Amino acid sequence: MSDYVSEAIKGLNEKMSGQEFDGTAKFDITGEGTFMLDSTGAHPGDDDADVTLSADADTFRAIFDGELNPTNAFMSGKLAIDGDMGQAMKLASVLG
Repeated sequence: MSDYVSEAIKGLNEKMSGQEFDGTAKFDITGEGTFMLDSTGAHPGDDDADVTLSADADTFRAIFDGELNPTNAFMSGKLAIDGDMGQAMKLASVLG
C-alpha cells in the first residue's frame, strides 16, 4: 500500500466522521493502489464493491479536499464509476 493510499484512508475517515455510508465502495487510485469504504469506514482492501471509483491521485486529492465536486469530476472524465450509480450518488453527497 502506497503512502498516498494510507493518507487517503486517514483523510477519508476524518471526513466521514459522524456520517454513515451503508454500501461498499472501492477507490482505485491509478498507480497507487486501492482501498475500501463501508459502514465501518475506510480501510485497505481490494474486494468486490457496490461501486468502484477510479481516478488518479490528484483527482482524488481534489475531491477529498473539497476542491473538486465528484459529479463534475465524473462529467469531465476525470473520475470513472463502475457499478451502482445510486451508491455513487450517495457517496458523492457525503464527499461533496
